[in-house]
Parts: sequence; structure tokens; C-alpha cells
Amino acid sequence: MTENYTALYEQHKIAGASFTDFGGWQMPLKYSSELAEHRAVRNAAGLFDLSHMGEIWVTGPDAGAFLDYALVGKLSAVAVGKAKYSLICQEDGGIIDDLITYRLPAAADGTAKYLVVPNAGNAATVAAALAERAANFNVKVHDVSAETSLIAVQGPNAEAILLTLVPAEQHALVTELKYYAAVEVGITVNGTVQDLLLARTGYTGEDGFEIYIPNEDAAGLWEALLEVGAGHGLIPAGLACRDSLRLEAGMPLYGNELSREGNPYAAGLGPVVSLAKESDFVGRAVLAELNALGAGSTSGRRLVGLKGLGRRAGRSHYPVLKDGNVVGEVTSGQPSPTLGYPIALAYVEVEHSEPGTALDIDLRGKPEPFEVVQLPFYKRSA
Repeated sequence: MTENYTALYEQHKIAGASFTDFGGWQMPLKYSSELAEHRAVRNAAGLFDLSHMGEIWVTGPDAGAFLDYALVGKLSAVAVGKAKYSLICQEDGGIIDDLITYRLPAAADGTAKYLVVPNAGNAATVAAALAERAANFNVKVHDVSAETSLIAVQGPNAEAILLTLVPAEQHALVTELKYYAAVEVGITVNGTVQDLLLARTGYTGEDGFEIYIPNEDAAGLWEALLEVGAGHGLIPAGLACRDSLRLEAGMPLYGNELSREGNPYAAGLGPVVSLAKESDFVGRAVLAELNALGAGSTSGRRLVGLKGLGRRAGRSHYPVLKDGNVVGEVTSGQPSPTLGYPIALAYVEVEHSEPGTALDIDLRGKPEPFEVVQLPFYKRSA
């Protein structure tokens, strides 16, 4: 497999990061302590390199209608400056990827502009699928992933840190920015204020921001954020703590909870599918059939949260048991640093998916007690 390196690779090496392959990218797993990085994000702030993610511009007169066809959500209804979580599915309802789409102010000629952000390992696949689905629409699909970096500041101190790099006259653009919204704002990089796309989104369960920046300016912004964030408890954070943070927040990971073999309804993402939109979209017929089965369906498996009643944690692919019989499989699991007990996401047979149901996870031949609970495991205070 070809190894890809983000524009911040040298910064990570200097900071002493240990690396891991993720979607074909060499990414920092952790810098010192995974637990310290996790706690920094929950209590202060963490700085993440997300430049392995994809960025695909969709522009043109038919941009909204095209995305309504290509994705399962109704993107044409998204207000300018807002974002929407959605899925791109196959004809059979299988999930190609989950992604966030931002609607930006229209181009000079009045045509709509959207930025689609797929996951790292799926970026090229999503770009190809969008290009293929665009055949009958007056749109342009432009993949700028290779030239774009993405830096995230996550945690309760994220806003205060960011404001130190934003001109005072633009502070309101940051403080008034709502969750799942984006705005172009001036941010100081290498002593110069640059207009960059700032989104109030993230994958940690905390408040935070994601900043889109050209590769050549990424290192300058990274260093600037570390410098101004030092007094606010900001430290660089790697993929290991990003995974434990997103698991506590009950957020699915493609390749674990989501796949081409699954579907939105089994994954608990039925509300993401807009069957109310009048236009056709890829996968609509099969997804409509799955929706018609309703929550009362007793067939198949459903994604649930599991809270450990003991000390030992379940891991991906471990069997889930009911009275000694296999009724499911763990997709993600580990001890929760914030909550102090093991947590897991798992697909279990529908009849055993109700909160309060007692189940076991087979930990290498020994059953460990767990209980089905409502997601998310952790939710930050307002």
C-alpha cells in the first residue's frame, strides 16, 4: 500500500509522535500519553491533524439537486453557512461512506457551492462515485483533497484559543457560530491574517472547530495554535485518543460500525435518510423497503451501546452472548477514560437490543457482563 504523508508530518516527528497507518496515511497515533491527550480534550483542548480527510467541491446550477440524488439526505434544503451529516450509499443500501457537507455562499455568478468531506480511506472512492453520478447534472465535481489540510481544535477552551488568532472585529463570527455551521474568517498564520474556512464541527463530543487551509500554510497555523494554546492547556492529540473520544460520544467509525455490508437503519442512522424528498436518489428503493419494516422488525441486527458491569473491556470482533449463545459482535470497545468503566458499540439481534438488556461479551472464552444502554455514553454539559 502506498503511504501518504500530511503536510504536518515533520511537525509530528519533531513532537515525538508515534505513527500508525490509517486509510493509507501515516498519522500520529499519540505523542506521549493517550490518556493525557484524551483528558486534555475533555478538560481543556487538543490539536488534531485531520489532513487525511477528503475535500470535494461540488459547484454549479444543479449542485443542490445533484447532491439530493447522490446522497441520502436533502442537501438542497441546507441553509448557506450550515452543514449536514449524510451518507453516500450503493443501490442496495450499503454505505459507501458517511460524510459532512457544507453549503457555502454562492459563487459570483450565483451558482451554489458545496464542500463534501469524506473519510480518509474513502476520499478517492467518494470522489469517483460523485463524478459518475454527476453525468446528468450541470455541476462540477472537483477533488482538492491532495492540496488541502485540515486542522481541528477540540475541547472546552477551543473558542478562547481560536479568538487569539482572529481579528477583534471578527470575534462575533466565531462566538456566534453554531454547531454544524461554517464561516470564512481571518486567522493569523505566519504573522499574516488569511481568510480561511472555519467550521464548528468535530468528532470528539466536545465543542471545537475544524479549519481548512492550503497545505503550504498548514505548518504555520499548527505552530501558531500550539503557541497561543499553551496557556489554555492545548496539546497535540493523536488518533488513539480521537478514537476513545468518539466512542464515548457514540459516534460511528467507517470500517467498524459502518460498511457496504450494512445499512443506515441497522446503524441507527435512519433519520439521516430523507425519504420525504420528492426526487429519486441512489439506493432509495431498497432504503424505503427497510424503512417500511419499521422499528418493530424482529429480524437482523441493530447497533447498540454496551456498558461494562465489570472491569474488562470488549474489543472489535469479540462475540456478544445471551445465555451463552452468540447474538452479536462488538465493532468498537475499550475502557472509557472519562466514565471509568468499559464501553462498546456492537451489532446485536434486534430482540436483545432494548436498553437494560443484560448481555455478555466473550473475552477469549470468559463471559464478561455488559448492559445495553442509550447512546451516547458521554454528553458534554451545555
